[in-house]
Amino acid sequence: MASSPKAPADPIDARLVRKLADILTETGLSEIEVEVENAGLKIRVAKTLTAAVQVAAPAPVAHAAPVHAAAPAAPAEAAAPAAPARAKGDEVKSPMVGTVYLQPQPGADPFVKVGDTVQAGQTLFIVEAMKTMNPIPAPKSGKIVEILVEDAQPVEFGEPLAIIE
Repeated sequence: MASSPKAPADPIDARLVRKLADILTETGLSEIEVEVENAGLKIRVAKTLTAAVQVAAPAPVAHAAPVHAAAPAAPAEAAAPAAPARAKGDEVKSPMVGTVYLQPQPGADPFVKVGDTVQAGQTLFIVEAMKTMNPIPAPKSGKIVEILVEDAQPVEFGEPLAIIE
């Protein structure tokens, strides 16, 4: 009898998925995503209304669509190798998963526009997370050279929102 070639090992570590699920439970988050760049592995664990855990398959490169429809955002960090050239300066990153808003209320003027000069601590955006509005302050004084998000766009932890020069 000829031996059949071995099937490739499952790239998803079940222990890692369980640890991520435990982190969700401990922190009260609704989803968490981990990417191992050198292995081309991306794992997203999310709680649904039934508290089921969902796992994304290993993602090839940038902007892979999520496995479930509950999270429409494509992570910006995954786009690093193929990302378009960004303006030089310091990135203002989202400190949490949520929905970013560019103005204090619908119909109002945005907090900032490209070209505006801002002071350290000035509110640039609001990120709504778990029904709480969290102001995102400017980490330093400078000029807004690029806004990288749209109003009411879902954002991930650490996702760049703007560039300050």
